[in-house]
Amino acid sequence: MAVFKNGTVLAGGKFVKADIRTEHGKIAEIGNIGGDGIDLNGLTVLPGLIDMHVHLREPGFERKEDIESGSRAAVRGGFTQVCCMPNTKPAVDNKVVVSYIKTRAREVGLCKIHPVGAITEGQEGKNLSAVGGMKSAGIVALSEDGKSVVNTKLMANAMLYAWDFGLKCLCHCEDASLVDGGVVNEGCSSTLAGLKGSIRAAEDIIIAREICLSESLGVPVHICHVSTYSGVQLIREAKARGVQVTAETCPHYFTLTDEIIRSFDANTKVNPPLREERDRLAIIAGLKDGTIDCIVTDHAPHHEDDKRVEYDLAAFGISGLETSFALSYTALVKSGELTLPELVQKMSKAPAQILGLDGGELAVGAPADFTAVDLDAQWTVDPAQFVSKGKNTPFAGRKVFGKIKLTVVDGDIKYEEKTL
Repeated sequence: MAVFKNGTVLAGGKFVKADIRTEHGKIAEIGNIGGDGIDLNGLTVLPGLIDMHVHLREPGFERKEDIESGSRAAVRGGFTQVCCMPNTKPAVDNKVVVSYIKTRAREVGLCKIHPVGAITEGQEGKNLSAVGGMKSAGIVALSEDGKSVVNTKLMANAMLYAWDFGLKCLCHCEDASLVDGGVVNEGCSSTLAGLKGSIRAAEDIIIAREICLSESLGVPVHICHVSTYSGVQLIREAKARGVQVTAETCPHYFTLTDEIIRSFDANTKVNPPLREERDRLAIIAGLKDGTIDCIVTDHAPHHEDDKRVEYDLAAFGISGLETSFALSYTALVKSGELTLPELVQKMSKAPAQILGLDGGELAVGAPADFTAVDLDAQWTVDPAQFVSKGKNTPFAGRKVFGKIKLTVVDGDIKYEEKTL
């Protein structure tokens, strides 16, 4: 049993000055609790953040990240649950690999880790993976993240098969034939930089396909890391028709535009690419009106050697677990675009609802997963201080608000800033 005292707690959609008592991994009481405890005075206590789209790289790419370093980055960023994508080596396409990840997560014992299974064997786009075995071993969804399933019939079968097991497909939307080697968004900035661009349609066409399949088959689908204004509109219109579609975006898509690529800093190289101001504003509008359900990191850590090369040759991806909340809070809440409860909905409750995870709110009987944050603390992003192996971020030097001070998982403190 533990008691956390004097925090400003977000419970039932409202902020209240209260204490939290935990017992056996659950919240046993929220209110005015007598006695001693861990003092959270001056801090805001939020439900543990849930990131339904991260890359932990293990097995196979531990040079970039592993389950332990990724878990440390997660709890430092306020995340109590993360869902790891299947593009590892070997791919997460069978129950043995799923069991390995779950075992490693238990050994590390920091945040809760939920594997996402590959849609096809080896992510080769030919044969469906053994979904039943993976589900029994602990996957929470299917994805081919890093690429799209090219064969539309195969994708339709995957969506139906997944739903038979109560799972959803999380769809990376990219027509590789239209990307055609492009490394940035096609536009003024790509022309000025002399870098090969990829048109928005490469993303939008697959978004439209997945929506059409969802509507025709009557099964849900989730669209990953939306980056285009036209993609937002496709999803908005589909929701208005009653299509069972949900969607996510990432902080870099509502805080940056492709103008930043003119620096030739490979840390700005991400997939899908950073777009233009019209796209950035549309992403914010989509978050505000509910078209985009949640905010994820698409945490994609890389070894410095993967980024310290020519832009064309550099790996795609941004290391985002340790900056996501502060970037989102600064860009969306401090600016008045969202309220803090609305932001928490998108970073905690909505991911839990989409994937059927236990968590996402602070209530008696709920998992004792929460994070305490100093909303007034301003700090500067310094990748050298990241605990993730991946230091690849375009936000180095950016001043942000919202410092994670404490992260609790199942009632146990998993991260505590030394100055608390």
